[in-house]
Amino acid sequence: MSIDRASCYRALRSRDRRFDGRFFVGVRTTGIYCRPVCPAPTPKLINIEFYACAAAAQDAGFRPCRRCRPETAPGTPAWAGSSALVARGLRLIRDGALDENDVGALAGRLGVGARQLRRLFEQHLGASPAAVARARRLHFARVLLDQSDLPVTAVAFAAGFRSVRQFNHAVRATFGGSPRLLRQRRPRAVAPVAGEPLTVRVPYRPPLDWPALLTFLALRVTPGVERVCDGRYERTVALGDAVGVIAVEAIGDAPALRLRVQLDDCGGALELVERVRRLFDLDADPLQIGRHLARSDVLRPLVAAAPGMRVPGAWDPFELAVRAILGQQITVRAATTLAGRLAAAFGAPVAYGDGLTRLFPRPEVLADADVASIGMPRARADTLRALAAAVARGEPVLDAARGREAMVERLCALPGIGEWTAQYIAMRALSEPDAFPSGDLGVRKALGNGRGPLSSAAVERLAEPWRPWRAYAVMHLWTGASNSGAKPQMNTDKRR
Repeated sequence: MSIDRASCYRALRSRDRRFDGRFFVGVRTTGIYCRPVCPAPTPKLINIEFYACAAAAQDAGFRPCRRCRPETAPGTPAWAGSSALVARGLRLIRDGALDENDVGALAGRLGVGARQLRRLFEQHLGASPAAVARARRLHFARVLLDQSDLPVTAVAFAAGFRSVRQFNHAVRATFGGSPRLLRQRRPRAVAPVAGEPLTVRVPYRPPLDWPALLTFLALRVTPGVERVCDGRYERTVALGDAVGVIAVEAIGDAPALRLRVQLDDCGGALELVERVRRLFDLDADPLQIGRHLARSDVLRPLVAAAPGMRVPGAWDPFELAVRAILGQQITVRAATTLAGRLAAAFGAPVAYGDGLTRLFPRPEVLADADVASIGMPRARADTLRALAAAVARGEPVLDAARGREAMVERLCALPGIGEWTAQYIAMRALSEPDAFPSGDLGVRKALGNGRGPLSSAAVERLAEPWRPWRAYAVMHLWTGASNSGAKPQMNTDKRR
């Protein structure tokens, strides 16, 4: 991989936090690798190598620094400097695609051969897909060793390792000590209180407009399943057979969120944290996105007013897709009411109280349910059941591994789902940064500048320079309209 050594070295010397997570520094004289914000004395340029990701530094034989802790760096955005296929591969790895399957299966989902996928990863990241997945598991394990009181065996399985022996060997090889030794070395200030819920710090690249995120989600929470209160987002969750609740809140001025987990079994903790990252779009680089969108005269004032804009994601793609269908041709508030009725009628009950009483219904349940009984039109109920049946059968209708366009085409093939719904699902459920519902009435009005809504074709032409961040442009336009007193956007898709 080609890296501008001079530019990286200037960033290293400046300790500029905007470069944290963008690259890593391997020091040949010590055999360790660091973040560019490491407080250690800056080594000479002749003694260091730069790497695009932590996995590449580890593959080169470097160990993580104990001072700057590379495993706690904000996640490098999947799309920064990578081809679209590598970006989709990284998203799938973060979602656990290599936890149970091999690189061949991952390549198959992406529509390429395993050899080509390895070559592309080496070209763009300097590391293989397997190395990226291994680094992901190791770094999360280190976080759990430091921030939780889970037994070492539980940490191993929570981080996705298949055996304790494999876990011990990987930790010794990477961190230079056993898991128990690493836990003994952790600062007392970070040691958790025994018996407390599992608490994990989830870092992000600042700025983050946390109040704006909560405001957006608060209008759309499903009653009984999720809620926003006192600066926190809370919801019921299910990972396999494990059921519980999570709570997420900001940590003062620190660039991280605090995640509290009450779960029957923490074996899926790594997947849980990745879902939280996707829900709050924590892998985004808002400064890079903002600089690109601010080139537009239309978006420049909106970007300046909301520098930490994110695209709120979803805990589960199916849940968000159902919500999008429920919202067709009605207001956000009405869709929220219907979602609450759906959860109350068909969601499994949980015993956590305080208003969180249901899990969101599973696709297998909704595929055969009389969903029209909650008060929605029969045609829209048929659409919802068709989606649920397709997901229950394992059809890839909510899989963007082969690109956003292919996924949108598959969704639009279902009865009652149009372009708006498919693009909205791609934007929020599948974290596609360039998803763009050009037919959205709110977007068309905002870009019409008081002269009436533009046509969808005119919106597409105007938004072409905003690629590949058009989903963020939509959020800026919606937020700007909301701040001016306009009503929240409404799904304009009609039954075909």
